[in-house]
Amino acid sequence: MSSAQAPSLAPLIPREILFGNPEKTSPQLSPDGKYLAYIAPDEKNVLQVWLRTVGQEDDQILTADKKRGIRIFFWTYNADQLIYMQDSDGDENFHLHLVNIHSKIVRDLTPFQGVKAELVELEPKFPDQMLVALNLNNPQKFDVYRINLKNGAVEFDTDNPGNIISWTSDADFQVRAATASTPDGGYDLLQKSSNKQWEILRHWGPEEEGNSVSFSADGKTLYIQGNHDANAKRLLSVHLDTRQETVIAEDQQYDVVGIIIQPLTRVIQAVSFYKDKQEWQVIDQSIAADFEEIAKVRPGEFSIISRDLEDKTWLVAYRTDNGPVYYYAYNRESKTSTFLFSNQPKLETLQLASMQPISYEARDGLTIHSYLTTPVGIPTQNLPTVLLVHGGPWARDVWGFSPTAQWLANRGYAVLQVNFRGSTGYGKAFLNAGNREWGGTMHNDLIDSVNWLVEQGISDPQKIAIMGGSYGGYATLVGLTFTPEIFAAGVDIVGPSSLITLIETIPPYWEPIKAMLYHRVGNLETEEEFLKSRSPLFFVNRIQKPLLIGQGANDPRVKQSESDQIVNAMQQAGLPVQYALYTDEGHGFARPENRLHFFAIAEEFLAKYLDGRFEPLGDIPGHSGIVK
Repeated sequence: MSSAQAPSLAPLIPREILFGNPEKTSPQLSPDGKYLAYIAPDEKNVLQVWLRTVGQEDDQILTADKKRGIRIFFWTYNADQLIYMQDSDGDENFHLHLVNIHSKIVRDLTPFQGVKAELVELEPKFPDQMLVALNLNNPQKFDVYRINLKNGAVEFDTDNPGNIISWTSDADFQVRAATASTPDGGYDLLQKSSNKQWEILRHWGPEEEGNSVSFSADGKTLYIQGNHDANAKRLLSVHLDTRQETVIAEDQQYDVVGIIIQPLTRVIQAVSFYKDKQEWQVIDQSIAADFEEIAKVRPGEFSIISRDLEDKTWLVAYRTDNGPVYYYAYNRESKTSTFLFSNQPKLETLQLASMQPISYEARDGLTIHSYLTTPVGIPTQNLPTVLLVHGGPWARDVWGFSPTAQWLANRGYAVLQVNFRGSTGYGKAFLNAGNREWGGTMHNDLIDSVNWLVEQGISDPQKIAIMGGSYGGYATLVGLTFTPEIFAAGVDIVGPSSLITLIETIPPYWEPIKAMLYHRVGNLETEEEFLKSRSPLFFVNRIQKPLLIGQGANDPRVKQSESDQIVNAMQQAGLPVQYALYTDEGHGFARPENRLHFFAIAEEFLAKYLDGRFEPLGDIPGHSGIVK
């Protein structure tokens, strides 16, 4: 083959396109259907909430966040009020800010220092109120407060006995159900009796999971999720007088993931199961024709992300693996869709890689599902490779556009994202197979995936790196300490280095789930040696390959000390470690300047040890990174 015909990688995609801010994202309809709010950057490239009148091009900016950018907002059931959430430099102590869309006056509804606010519920029949959980009286527990959206008054509503982790209110806007953690590491489903006392409706053991979802409009039925009497999490209705349970939706292998509920009638309309890709099951036949029409609009996965109260207009997001998210307004009367915008139009002209669902058998016979992304334009043979490990670990990777996977594939690497045992969505047998297996069989699954890649001829065994955030960062440290000969390099983002200090320093409001952590990870009080045996910090002397660590200084989940202690140990042992600390970040990098800075360092690091391509670091103004 002449050099002119030799296969070649697609042109280098600038990091700015992959890791910078979206152009527009997260559209939400006002309850009266008149306005569309969305998130987009301002002239200083900070994400703000914007507003337009439906059918017009009168877009205007509503908020003035100074630095971090707004990522979470929602309409109240008052057409002129919306709420955004913001924390301070990644500390996760979110405040709720009320915005009047006409006056643009912003009010902090929860102006309490060091207190975290969580939305419990908004209800169409009570447009001037919201229910919020706050750990105001005790940092370890969230009580429910009722906030008046007219005058901002915060009123105590429901006391948390100390173990409740989620709340559910009925159509009369009264808190009537809750999910509580129990000392065995399981959960209780609670309902409030007529005399206002909590009663246990059912118990889920430590190997099970369940929670309340919603009440029916008449308040006589409670909808719940649970994997009792089944392998996978099902959607059930509980008749509260008889306690009779009825299955609404189930799959033998996959958990119910998404649930669509009509906001006024409270009817369950559709559920989704996430298999290799998302699959919808329509429950309410009145929307069956709508789902059929929506599915035809464009390829990819769709989800209903917003609707007006008259239920005439739905906003629909379409996700694909090799392009932006496309947002449409769907008119239910005419069954027609109107394109609104995509979140990153620049992606449309690029040569992006596809993501292939694959599966392989682990050494003990368990089927492991994963996603493989390989470079465009060159054969999938003997490639340098990055094993990209998800966080959680009680989460999972899904199909769709991943900036990190695209970036790595564009630089010349095969990328494998593994849903190792302990990942969610695949039923409780698969989830429980990860119990007490941090650094054990969960890690074996990753090594088995590396062996699969090599056996398939996809990966060069000498050029495989491991990378991930949170649990994925821990998996990276395990990879370099427990299996030091396998990986050429590691990139750890906010990963714990010691399971002992991780559990010792959990946020106070994780206290109710400590029994679950003891059951699924290991018991700090009785099994310190076991936890030590699964902690990379104590095996630093085994490290043979270079490590890059990224950490947020304000991370409440994986404290800065987790990264500091392994960096110090490696430096004292003369081992190759690079450390980037971001002073205004928490559990991950929210500000684009910091993302761009860290991924620039990571790109050069990977190129050095895997021989991939890289875009030079360049000048990145505004980042807070301190590189040690």
